Amino acid sequence: MRLWDISQTLRPAMPMWPGEAPFAIQRNAEISAQCPVNVGAMDTPLHAGTHADAPVHYDVHGLASADCELAPYVGRCVVLDVRHALGRVEPDDVDWAALGDVPRVIFRTYDTFPTDRWDSNFTAIAPTVIAMLREAGVCLVGTDAASLDPEQSKTLDAHREIQAGDMRILEGLVLDEVPAGQYELIALPLKIAQADASPVRAILREII
Repeated sequence: MRLWDISQTLRPAMPMWPGEAPFAIQRNAEISAQCPVNVGAMDTPLHAGTHADAPVHYDVHGLASADCELAPYVGRCVVLDVRHALGRVEPDDVDWAALGDVPRVIFRTYDTFPTDRWDSNFTAIAPTVIAMLREAGVCLVGTDAASLDPEQSKTLDAHREIQAGDMRILEGLVLDEVPAGQYELIALPLKIAQADASPVRAILREII
């Protein structure tokens, strides 16, 4: 079965949400005559690269990453191509027939993911779309954009609709090589206490 790695590579100088500290990695020990191993450490924002927002990110009473059930992050999903959407994915931009009864939805908004630059004008998802997905029984919404809501949003309306349905979020996916269609998603957040998000290694597996 074919696998698609839809994760960003965590690395120094990678684009970050404005105001976030940069990702950093360092060697604390190196192989030498006195040391048999390399040992490193990393310093990273929790929302770096491809990540899963934990509910506590947008809900003061929400769960942290370590406390989230894993089931929403594993299972059947559908990748929907919405590159034609202008500024924000609206209900008319979505192929609802392709969704069917699949409980996880991933939106592709980019022709080519902006690996080396921050894009403040990414395509957000309309809260109406999230509400319709919630009514359809969707448990997870993913996007290749940096957020479900616009960069300057103070109300986080799409996140509020996610909160209303206790859904889960994946952001910053890389879908350049992924055709629209159904897959198995595997994108587990790390078990980090008190974390409002977690980097993930997200993959799609071919369904045969």
